[in-house]
Amino acid sequence: MKKQKNYCARTDIYNMMIRLHARHKRTDQARGLFFEMQKWRCKPDVDTYNALIHAHGQVGQWRWAMNIMEDMLSAAIPPSRSTYNNLINACGSSGNWREALKVCKKMTENGVGPDLVTHNIVLSAYKSGAQYSKALSYFELMKGTHIRPDTTTLNIVINCLVKLGQYGKAMDIFNSMRDERADSRPDIVTFTSIIHLYSVCGQIENCKAVFSAMLAEAEAVEVLRQMEQEGIKPNIVSICTLLAACGRCRQKVNIDAVLSAAELRCIKLNTVAYNSAIGSYMNVGEFEKAIALYKSMRKRKVLADSVTYTVLISGSYKLSRYSEALGFLDDMVGLKIPLTKEVYSSLICVYSKQGQVAEAESMFNMMKVSGCCPDVVAYTAMLHAYNSAENWAKASAIFLEMEENGIQPDSIACCALLRAFNKGGQPSKVLVLAKYMREKAIPLNDAVFFEMVSACSILQDWKTTIDLIKLMEPWFPLVSIGLLNQLLNLLGKSGKIESMMKLFYKIIASGVPVSFNTYSILLKNLLAAENWRKYIEVLQWMEDSGIQPSKGMFVDIVSFSQKRCGVEYADKIKEKVGKLKLFLP
Repeated sequence: MKKQKNYCARTDIYNMMIRLHARHKRTDQARGLFFEMQKWRCKPDVDTYNALIHAHGQVGQWRWAMNIMEDMLSAAIPPSRSTYNNLINACGSSGNWREALKVCKKMTENGVGPDLVTHNIVLSAYKSGAQYSKALSYFELMKGTHIRPDTTTLNIVINCLVKLGQYGKAMDIFNSMRDERADSRPDIVTFTSIIHLYSVCGQIENCKAVFSAMLAEAEAVEVLRQMEQEGIKPNIVSICTLLAACGRCRQKVNIDAVLSAAELRCIKLNTVAYNSAIGSYMNVGEFEKAIALYKSMRKRKVLADSVTYTVLISGSYKLSRYSEALGFLDDMVGLKIPLTKEVYSSLICVYSKQGQVAEAESMFNMMKVSGCCPDVVAYTAMLHAYNSAENWAKASAIFLEMEENGIQPDSIACCALLRAFNKGGQPSKVLVLAKYMREKAIPLNDAVFFEMVSACSILQDWKTTIDLIKLMEPWFPLVSIGLLNQLLNLLGKSGKIESMMKLFYKIIASGVPVSFNTYSILLKNLLAAENWRKYIEVLQWMEDSGIQPSKGMFVDIVSFSQKRCGVEYADKIKEKVGKLKLFLP
């Protein structure tokens, strides 16, 4: 057109071209046309500025959009409602919900009233900024403006309710939308949100009250059928969400069903769908099916991305398929796909499990050189590698490096270092690290307590052991009975019989169910301390609790009475044992 002699530049044509570039997120070209039209003496109007603001908003350049608004005001062109809506959207879609609210306030101050589109954009801004409670509050205020919400409004509200765990309210809105008299009918976004809701419920225990006697993935499949009944054709997003739901709920049959449903409906799987399906198969332990799907993906020339290989490598590691994980690494390198943090961490774990510490170190160093900063998972993987190699010094050094880089260690990382210290004969360092954990408020767990008890046992530090028991007391109902038995045995072997019995009383008082082994430890140490009266009393406790003493327990006490006691005490012991009315040798 421009090459023709009779060409006459027109503002409306430039506006149309700017909108076209905006739709395809070609911001530079849109801005170029804006300057070009002025060279041709076409004066930009309100539609021009609106299109340009929209173009920058599409790519998250909200500051550019704000500057364009200022230029618009300088050119004495009054902004329209669409101008403000585009600007609010530019700020909100970038997560800058505060800036979006400022623009909204300026809009009302300038006498331009918000419409339904404005309200939806503000709600979306809150959602993008993870301000879900504020979005719900804004929705309540919106009801007072007599502007009726549409499907987009309710979709945002449902999404926010799901994020806040208010599943019942989300379902109420969904059901109201499906009512025949409803003005706002559910669309594909609505149904996809509900599928996601059910997938989340399959993972959360307390959601059983809301969806009692329902398996979340089965309900999600039902929603897919409902979509078709409503005349809404499921798309690839629905399939991806449903596949992820089945994986979370660990339902291998439904993964196959969803893939079949997609094929029957001629929905062509894309990279995201393949990733969801492969990840779901890995989650349920179906390694062969995951590999078959990966091969199908390659055969159909669907491009694998970093997520694909992250799922394959991490899944292979979790299923102890180490050689396959390394094979996927070769594929990834061959395709020149950058390695992710998850891939690096999984590979470090793979090398660690195979005892290849040098390779694990090499991978860890490669991770740092590539500019991919190691996270707590990667550092923990290296701690496990050094722990397996019984190299406590390197484990300690990597832990210090972790701290220096501002990465807060968690219970798993600390436990790996505690174990390395114990295996390396450094029990005193275990107690120092345990103190550090308490100072940093790092949660203590069963494995951490086990290493602390082991360190006390090696050091024969009874004062610290007693302090440890006091620390552990609130945790008694949560720690394993095996660990408590270890503590009882530690005190008993050291001759601290009174402390051992006090600990036993505390265990009983905490409601922890004691086992046969617990009583066996008590009896063994009581007999070693020649405390036969308490021995017989404990036998009585066993009978009262419904635990049958073994034949050996009676043999031990009778043998003790004959060898170590006088005739008078031997008769008393035999008499007391006889009163138990239990099997005697």
